[in-house]
Amino acid sequence: MSSKGKAAATARQRVLVIDDEKDVAYSFQRVLAEEPVEVVGITSGEEGLKQLRKHSADLVLLDVRIREENGLEILRQIRQEHPRQLVVVMTAHGTAQTAIEAMKYGAFDYVLKPFDVPELLSLLRRALQTAASMEELTTDPAEKKAKSDPGPVPGLIGASASMQKIYKLVGQVARSDATVLLVGESGTGKELIARAIYANSPRAARPYVAINCAAIPDTLLESELFGHERGAFTGALTQRIGKFERADGGTIFLDEIGDMPLALQAKLLRILQNGEFQRLGGDQTLRTRVRVIAATNKDLAAMVREKTFREDLFYRLNVVMIQLPPLRERAEDILPLAEYFLQRDGKGKRLKISGNAKRALQSHRWPGNVRELENAVQRAVVCATADTIEPGDLSAEIGGSTPDSLSTGDWWSSLKASAKGLDLLGAAERQLVEKALQESGGNVKKAAEILGVSRGALRSRIQRHGLAGQD
Repeated sequence: MSSKGKAAATARQRVLVIDDEKDVAYSFQRVLAEEPVEVVGITSGEEGLKQLRKHSADLVLLDVRIREENGLEILRQIRQEHPRQLVVVMTAHGTAQTAIEAMKYGAFDYVLKPFDVPELLSLLRRALQTAASMEELTTDPAEKKAKSDPGPVPGLIGASASMQKIYKLVGQVARSDATVLLVGESGTGKELIARAIYANSPRAARPYVAINCAAIPDTLLESELFGHERGAFTGALTQRIGKFERADGGTIFLDEIGDMPLALQAKLLRILQNGEFQRLGGDQTLRTRVRVIAATNKDLAAMVREKTFREDLFYRLNVVMIQLPPLRERAEDILPLAEYFLQRDGKGKRLKISGNAKRALQSHRWPGNVRELENAVQRAVVCATADTIEPGDLSAEIGGSTPDSLSTGDWWSSLKASAKGLDLLGAAERQLVEKALQESGGNVKKAAEILGVSRGALRSRIQRHGLAGQD
């Protein structure tokens, strides 16, 4: 630290608290009682802006809701007038979009009320130390330009601590063009996070193109990504523009990147390195300016060790990694998600979830994560005969009539009852296939691996029992 920074660190620093509750400023005075700081409380955003114009502050603590004022709008004005100002945003109502926008517009951090005092004190010390030693806080000039804000990304629900951290990270990375790698089990909402990054980025007005690398045969994936020239292969009767070319200036989302063939990984690496590619069957080098967001439910580091994924590509993709937690690790988000899906898919019905059904939802392990919960609510909407969803309207596994263990007598009785004229082996096969599809989040390839059968064999069984799965 420079001598100037050291002097600033020991000088009395000024903390401006903008919150319409006067007790909040007093609380910060107590938390910071042993720190060399002066805490000033302001009860309106407009007055806070006036104060900052007259007297600088080392740190601003800003509430999202200040009477009739929008705290995020106050944040934008602070950042516009004082680009180097450190601001910590506070709220008692944590939502995905609030966290994302707070970080997107340059907040130093984002905290939820009621505060965890030790964590809050650690954050405040870190912020004040940054303010003391900071020579220049980098800002993006593009953020100062008037720009319509995107609406919240539908389905991005969750107030758990793990999701709040992700929302903050989304807001931070959205401002940049850094490549992002989303990692998590199937059904955890990786594409929703990708869309949130895109929607809050400077590229939001440009194309967003998504492609599932596992859903397209290897022989066609190269053409889908990079395009092809006429005559490049049998059936290529015309020139085709690929996804990377279509996404020029925008964002491309590569889902299930771990399923990309090694030969294509080299071509993807070239685009990430210098933005260059060639259409299949062509010799002209083309350029594209694309922000890449990739996602996988596989352990790419392990694949690198096994030589099934390129090490250089892994490090190119892994500039910023966002790890999405499975639903079972954020149980507090289960009911808010269920209520969201119920409102969205209620088809005009005024449905509510009974206490018993809520307990059933919260006790389920959700191997298929958010996607499985979404399917469960859709099923309940269809099956509900009253205005209240009961456990019986959920699937047998969630509602409690089918236990997890296939060796119990209850399961045997349930199996015999469900056969309804079918052979018991057929009924058991159906339940096994259903279980594997639930555990894999509907992914046929993963379900086939769980059952130890080929993907083709599993597809035929899925068709035989009238089930649904995704390749």
